[in-house]
Amino acid sequence: MRTITVVVGLVLIALGLYQAFVPQQVVDFGPLEVSAKEGLTTESLVLIGLGVLALVVSFLKRK
Repeated sequence: MRTITVVVGLVLIALGLYQAFVPQQVVDFGPLEVSAKEGLTTESLVLIGLGVLALVVSFLKRK
């Protein structure tokens, strides 16, 4: 169970960081390509926070 929680925490942190720092393609129309980078949004911060929380819980919970 502890291993699953650690893996889930790391995946959530990675997804949050990916959303925060990788620009998402918005428009691709012929030679015109527009991309947007919003930075740290509420959604990415929630994912990172949940990931950190999962890691903390996994290390605090011992049998």
